[in-house]
Amino acid sequence: MPPAGPTAAQVLAHVHASAALLGLPLDEARAQAVAGHLLRSAGLAALLEAVPMPPDLEPAEVWCPAPFPGEDPA
Repeated sequence: MPPAGPTAAQVLAHVHASAALLGLPLDEARAQAVAGHLLRSAGLAALLEAVPMPPDLEPAEVWCPAPFPGEDPA
């Protein structure tokens, strides 16, 4: 069983600490919303990490957009 992720209180404390460190004004409603999004993202990441991947599975290539017409492709 994978280790449990952070609690909602821990994520909220992280949001408050990060905002203070960066000097960002953050009211409580916004902090709660940011913490909720982080928890949801962590849950999605946990689902992806749980997918078994054999060592011989090749990752997808990194997408690189084509140059605009008339631009040098280099």
